[in-house]
Amino acid sequence: MEKMTNVKALAFILANVKDLPADVAEKVKAMKASYEKKAENKKPTATQKENQSYKDEILATLEVLGKPVTVTDIQNASASLKAISNQRVSALLKLLKDDGSVVKTVDKKKSYFALAETPSDEDTNETADVE
Repeated sequence: MEKMTNVKALAFILANVKDLPADVAEKVKAMKASYEKKAENKKPTATQKENQSYKDEILATLEVLGKPVTVTDIQNASASLKAISNQRVSALLKLLKDDGSVVKTVDKKKSYFALAETPSDEDTNETADVE
């Protein structure tokens, strides 16, 4: 389920309300434009920048380890990740999993993480020929 934002709500109003008075429609359009402009000017916060560096470190660590590993194994393999909490590493791994960068497998109630396999050029060409 995707989050309902102000921009989406205003777009819905403009698209679906037929008998909207002209002055109200103009006000709604102006509000929508204001929200869109505000969203464009957003810069990442310090925490978001820090988390991105930790995500890059996690990906590099998973690449070095080369096999499915636990959160603790990831932390033990990297000094910078050892400095942050296990919960934070887990949260970052969830974001990476949602991105498709990391795959999660569960074996006997224990979660293991590994880099997601990227299709090789040969696989890409084969699927392109099929279409």
